[in-house]
Amino acid sequence: MTGLDWPGLLRLGLHELRLKPAEFWGLTPGELMLIAGLDPSAARVMGRAHLMALTAQFPDKETKNGG
Repeated sequence: MTGLDWPGLLRLGLHELRLKPAEFWGLTPGELMLIAGLDPSAARVMGRAHLMALTAQFPDKETKNGG
């Protein structure tokens, strides 16, 4: 079987997560999986080394107003 299990996703979104229909249809399948706790990559926590690498790659820029 290919494709998405729409009946299962609807049950998950509308009954288990208690989303309103407009909220459900406004989500991508990935977002729905994430808020349902079904995204295995969501369990990974960023470590200090990764945070430091990102801050080195994307440093804060100073503005004229000092902020």
